[in-house]
Amino acid sequence: MARATWIRLAILCSSVTGALAVGTALGFGSATVGGGSASPATPTSNAQLISWLSDSTQRVIVLDKVFDFTDYYGTASGKICKPWTCSPNPQVAIDENDWCENYEPSAATGTATWYVSGSSQTYSLAVGSKKTLLGKGSAGGIKGIGLLIKNADNVIIQNLRISDINAQFVWGGDAISIIGSTHVWIDHNYIQNVGRQMVVTGYDPAKDVTISNNVFDGRATYSALCDGYHYWLALFTGTSDTITFNQNHIYYTSGRGPHIGGTSGYTQYVHVVNNYYDTLDGHALDSEVGAIALVEGNYFKGVTTPSLTGGTGSEYFMQTSSDASTCQSSLGRTCQVNTLLNSGSVSRLNNAVLSALASQTAVTSYAPLTAAAAAAYVQASAGVGIVN
Repeated sequence: MARATWIRLAILCSSVTGALAVGTALGFGSATVGGGSASPATPTSNAQLISWLSDSTQRVIVLDKVFDFTDYYGTASGKICKPWTCSPNPQVAIDENDWCENYEPSAATGTATWYVSGSSQTYSLAVGSKKTLLGKGSAGGIKGIGLLIKNADNVIIQNLRISDINAQFVWGGDAISIIGSTHVWIDHNYIQNVGRQMVVTGYDPAKDVTISNNVFDGRATYSALCDGYHYWLALFTGTSDTITFNQNHIYYTSGRGPHIGGTSGYTQYVHVVNNYYDTLDGHALDSEVGAIALVEGNYFKGVTTPSLTGGTGSEYFMQTSSDASTCQSSLGRTCQVNTLLNSGSVSRLNNAVLSALASQTAVTSYAPLTAAAAAAYVQASAGVGIVN
């Protein structure tokens, strides 16, 4: 056996045996190391997983099964409102922080019971600094509760299934929240059936974050528009977010794919690159005040509205060779146009985005695939069971 081949095999065997995170994040999260080379360990109970995730010890935590938290904290009952009157199976909204009174005062109201797990930050799985959380093969996951990465540094979440968090209820829970944290890599996960966002940042900054190679499966029994498409994909609203959103497979969603910005005085630098948007009944991108979004090399197939018009955020959505040439002149590297197949039209081309991102190495050093190559790659490589 040739020495070079032996070395490659030795490295591969070492990484599998050690159960460390596979690969390196592209873009803003490229320096993320999570729990580093800490000895991998597998929790044996929900309580142990809670403890390990939240403590101050550097850890690599391997999940070899689905940890079900659905009824871990019991149930709660209270007021709900019904913002949507469509059928069948509209989502209803838990009256969180008087949301119904403030935003839907004319909606019909009632009462309901939901699971406490995942319904607030208090009842989410808090993830501390220097943590890597891995799924083993296709077996590892978390059910009925989301992950809260708050005021943490260096976190990797890879190869997990996260599902079934109060899917009937808006404000029923988020799958992954990143709040006031740095160096975060969310990679090769599969997320479905959550009440609210699949990924969300808070108002505190989420910096040096990469969200990559995930499958966001929006197929839902309960939906905001009663169409079986999940609306609440991703929401990036921090004071100074820096996020690479790349090589993800998004399908059967109807909004916020992602929603960027929304608060005057805040700024979000977001690179949306090489994702595959497949069958979206509604909109994908939504750039509002504060957003600085570069959208390139994505493949939109059967997407009603690839990007909303009328938003006050800055977005550069490339469609022509001229757009790519302008981008290349500003960023100093090859840029890639988006492909729109059986999809709506887009008119968002703000050159201020290029000026703002010209100093961001995470963007200028990124080497994007063509949209067609990205679509093929994502379909073959995103989701669980591909790595680790």
